[in-house]
Amino acid sequence: MKITAIYARVSSIKQREEKTIDSQIAALKKYAEEQGAAIPPEYIFKDEGHSGSVLVRPGLEHLRDLAAEGQIEVILIYSPDRLSRKYAYQVLLLEEFGRAGVEVVFLKSPKAKTPEEELLLQFQGMIAEYERAQIAERNRRGKRHRAKCGLVNVLSGAPYGYLYIKKTDYSAASYEVVEKEAEVVREVYRLFTEESMSIGAIARHLNDQAIATRKGQSRWERSTVWGMLKNPAYKGTACYGKTEQAERQRITRPLRQKGGFSPRCSSTSTRVRQRENWIEIPVPAIVSDETFEYAHELLERNRQLSRRNTKEPTLLQGLMVCSECGYSLYKSSTRTSKRKIYYYRCFAWVSAT
Repeated sequence: MKITAIYARVSSIKQREEKTIDSQIAALKKYAEEQGAAIPPEYIFKDEGHSGSVLVRPGLEHLRDLAAEGQIEVILIYSPDRLSRKYAYQVLLLEEFGRAGVEVVFLKSPKAKTPEEELLLQFQGMIAEYERAQIAERNRRGKRHRAKCGLVNVLSGAPYGYLYIKKTDYSAASYEVVEKEAEVVREVYRLFTEESMSIGAIARHLNDQAIATRKGQSRWERSTVWGMLKNPAYKGTACYGKTEQAERQRITRPLRQKGGFSPRCSSTSTRVRQRENWIEIPVPAIVSDETFEYAHELLERNRQLSRRNTKEPTLLQGLMVCSECGYSLYKSSTRTSKRKIYYYRCFAWVSAT
């Protein structure tokens, strides 16, 4: 009897709540029993709430590792789009499993035994990718239209100081000011604009006052305070479309020499869009326009005067890469009692620590 595993995936929270992943697993278990295969619980791999357009998924990663180690001989999947909605990723994964000697069986797609059946499987993968692109574009345009109409339900929740009120049959979704939290927001702006306190000092002040964060934690981080000072919602203008997904352009030299990028790395990155492309949505203001704009000016001034904002060239920039992982090295420094020492560090090592 061949060692058999099951892989199932749903991409949305709604699908998870509707137990559609359970129906996939039930159908695959039934098929396995008909084939005389027993599936132990530890060989059922699930990814709930993970998009089929990305490769890095916890369940899939574990499955790929076991397949590479030779611990699996057959993988049962409900349909090709459960493996991936991108045709290129389907091909990549199927080739990877094939090299490991693993047979992949799709319950809703016949096993390709002839060139014609192989072509049909490829068409199914391309159609699934096209349908996903269509759905994504309709969702994007729908959200953009709702944002232009001033509806806050396109935003990902409400920031600190506000309560998100869900829409009802009689009213649209809205932001409601939480006065206790709003006082903290005003105090942060006052300390920054009137008392000239640094962002780090403000975070320490909030911690000393034992003021709880939105999540009920007692520790405020500098990044949280910085985000509060940068968020235009506090002056009464929430913004939609501030970021976008973009294809990664940069490939390190060792990876390029090997023929491309690592399939386990994300092929996209998030970047901030130009300010004129943001869509403004009116919400209740907590601070005045003048206070917010002055805080923004101070942040920009601090950025320009920051010691980290150096324009001095790095001699080996773009030329040195890590011999272990292929990531680029970057310049860093440390200060001793006598002098400042410069050296190169591996970005991957820093990210992992």
